[in-house]
Amino acid sequence: MLCRAQPPAPDLQASEISTNRSTVPCVILDMMWTFILWLILLVLCWPLALIALLLYPIVWLLMLPFRLVGITVNAVFQLLKAILLLPARLLRGPGRLPA
Repeated sequence: MLCRAQPPAPDLQASEISTNRSTVPCVILDMMWTFILWLILLVLCWPLALIALLLYPIVWLLMLPFRLVGITVNAVFQLLKAILLLPARLLRGPGRLPA
């Protein structure tokens, strides 16, 4: 929800990127906010909160095939992109690194 990981700057080397162990991973923060929102819903309208708790696994199972189709379609588009850009990469020559 609120926490989104930012990629490191492209000009930094891997050895220059410091790891801050005091920060909490974004996944844990997202889970915490989801739980807090569910607790607020439980206090305000407990029947709706219990229905949401029971229906969540069913909705997740129903959405799983669509996620798999999305992953497959993304892989096909990445393959087509690699095939279409192959001549340009070959003409560029060995002297340059890909951006």
